[in-house]
Amino acid sequence: MKTCKQLAIEWGLTERNINYLCKAGKINGAIKVGRSWQIPDDAKKPVDGRLSSRKYVKKASREGMKSLPIGISDYVRAQADYYYVDKTLLIKEFLDKKPLVSLFTRPRRFGKTLNMDMLRVFFEISQENTSKYFVDKAIWRCGMEYCNHQGKYPVVFLTFKDVKFDSWKATLDKIGNLLQEEFGRHQELAASDKLAEYEKSYYAKIMNGEASEVDLTASLEKLSQMLTKHYGKAPVIIIDEYDTPIQEGYSKDFYDEIIGFMRNFFSGAFKDNRNLTYGFLTGILRIAQESIFSGLNNLTVNSVMDDEYDQFFGFTSSEVRDMLEYYGYLDKESELKDWYDGYLFGSTEIYNPWSVINYISKGCIPQAYWVNTGKNEILEDVLKTATDDITEKLYALLQGEQVVARIDQNVVYRSLSEDPANIYSLLLVAGYLKATAKQLQADGSYLCEVSIPNREIAAVYKSEILSHLLQIGAITRTTANKIAESLYANNHKKLQKAITEYMDKTISFYDVGAEGFYHGLVLGLIALMDNQYKIKSNRESGDGRYDISLIPRENRYPGIIMELKWGKNLDEEKLSSLADEALTQIDDNRYDEEMKSEGVQDILKIGIAFSGKKVTVKTK
Repeated sequence: MKTCKQLAIEWGLTERNINYLCKAGKINGAIKVGRSWQIPDDAKKPVDGRLSSRKYVKKASREGMKSLPIGISDYVRAQADYYYVDKTLLIKEFLDKKPLVSLFTRPRRFGKTLNMDMLRVFFEISQENTSKYFVDKAIWRCGMEYCNHQGKYPVVFLTFKDVKFDSWKATLDKIGNLLQEEFGRHQELAASDKLAEYEKSYYAKIMNGEASEVDLTASLEKLSQMLTKHYGKAPVIIIDEYDTPIQEGYSKDFYDEIIGFMRNFFSGAFKDNRNLTYGFLTGILRIAQESIFSGLNNLTVNSVMDDEYDQFFGFTSSEVRDMLEYYGYLDKESELKDWYDGYLFGSTEIYNPWSVINYISKGCIPQAYWVNTGKNEILEDVLKTATDDITEKLYALLQGEQVVARIDQNVVYRSLSEDPANIYSLLLVAGYLKATAKQLQADGSYLCEVSIPNREIAAVYKSEILSHLLQIGAITRTTANKIAESLYANNHKKLQKAITEYMDKTISFYDVGAEGFYHGLVLGLIALMDNQYKIKSNRESGDGRYDISLIPRENRYPGIIMELKWGKNLDEEKLSSLADEALTQIDDNRYDEEMKSEGVQDILKIGIAFSGKKVTVKTK
C-alpha cells in the first residue's frame, strides 16, 4: 500500500489532488485508515485530462455546460440537471459509524437540505428504481455493503425551513400542514391490512386536518409505528432545519409554546423508539439547555467544531477548484477565496457554497450574496444586548483582528439576556465567526480565538451594525456616505460638517466623554469604507501607536492616518490648537512608516479634535 504523498510523486500530481481523488472514490481500492489514505500498489491513475495536462483554458461561454444549482435542494433534480458537487460519501461515513440519531448543526445555506434529501432518496423504498441516481456517484464505488442499503427503508422526511410566522397559532397550523403532506406521501397506510382500525382513524384525522395539538405532538411516533407494521422494517426519520420555528418563537414571543411542542414531538420520534432505524436532524443550534432532547442518550451531535463529517456541508478547496476549472474561471481562485473561504469545520477549510455558486453564476462579481438569503436576527439580538466590551470586540473583528472568546455549543437564544458573552457562541455556529484555535475546557466548552471568516461576512457585519445605529436614530446612511466622500476628496470642511451632524444626533444616546468614545464613533463612521481600505486601529508604527489607519486596497486611493484628541470645555481656538497637535504627533512619531513599508506613498494625514459636541478637523 502507498500513501498519498508517495503516489503524488509517482503520478506527478499534488498530494491534495491525490487526497481528493481518494475521497471522490476515483482510485479503486483506496481505503481510509484513521485520517490517512492507503492506496493499492497497483492502483491506476484516473484518466482526467484536466489533471494530466495542467492546462486551463478560460471558456468563452457556458454553452453545453451544466447550469449552477442556485436554490435547488431537490437531490434528483440537482444531480441530473445541474453541476452537482458529489457529497454521497456522507452516506458511507454514516453507515460506517452507525449512530442511531444524528444532529448536524451548520450555518444556513450550507447544503443541509440538499444533503438530507439525498439521504431520503438513497434510503427510501420506492416504486421507481432510484439506484440510477447513485450509480455514477462516489458511494456506488464503495462496494455492495453500502449499495445494499439503497431503497430498502420507509422514510419520514420533514423540513421546517419555511416555518417562519409571527404567532404560535400560525406556526402550529403550518406544522400541521407539513405533517398532513408527509402522511399523504404514505397513502399506502390508508388501505393497509396490517394496521388496526384505530391507527387508520388516526391517519385519517391527520389527513383531514382534524388533529389537535396533542395529536400532532405524537404524529412522528405514530407514523413510525404504522410504517414499521406495514413494511416490516422501521423507518428512517429525517428532520431538516428543526430549529427554524424555535428561532422565530424567540423573536416573536412564543418561545415557551414552540419549545414545549418540540420537546414532546422529538421525544416520541427519537427517545426509546423501537420503530426507528436511523434518525437525522439538521439545524443551526443544538438547543440542549431547553431539554428538547432530554434523556436522548442516543443522540450524536456533529457541529462546526467537530472533525466528523467536516467536508460534507459546504465546499472544500478541491471542490471549488474543480468548479472554477469547469467554468473557466480558475484565474478568479484568489478573489473567490478572499471573499467566501475561511470557514473551519473541524479542521477542514470550507467555502460558503451559496456564495460560491452565485459568484460564478454572476460572472465572478464579488459581493455579499449570503446576507440576502434571510434575516439576520442573531446579529440584531447581539447588538441589542451588546456591552461596551462586546461592541469594542465587534469593531476589532471588523478590523481583521482575532478575539478570545468562550464557546459553549449548548447555548440557547434566550441566554443572551442572561449572559451577553454568549453571543460569540451564537455567531460561531451561525457562520459569522470562525475558530482559528480552540482548547477544550473541563465543562465541555471551548476557549477559542475567533475572527471573521472572509470579506463577505465583514460586509454583513458592517451592514448590520450600521442598520442598528440607524434604528436607534444615531446615524443615517447619508451621514456615513458624507464621511466616505469627504475622505476620498480630501475635503476636511465637509468631513468636519459630517462628524458634527453625527454628534448632534448621538449626543442624546451616548455620554460624550473620553477619547475612547470618539475613537469608537469614528470607527463606526468609516465602516462603509472597508471595501476600499483595510481599517486598522491602535497599532504600532514608527515610534508610537496611531489611532486609526486606512490602508488602501488599490493604488488609486490615498492612504489615510487619523489621530484623535479630546478635551473638556474647549473653545474654538483651543480646539483648533488640539487638532494641530494631533497632526504634529503623526509626523513626530512617524505613524506613516507602516503604510510606507506597504508601498503607499500618497498619504493623507488627519488630525481631529473633540470637545463635547464640537469637532475640528485639520489635514495635511
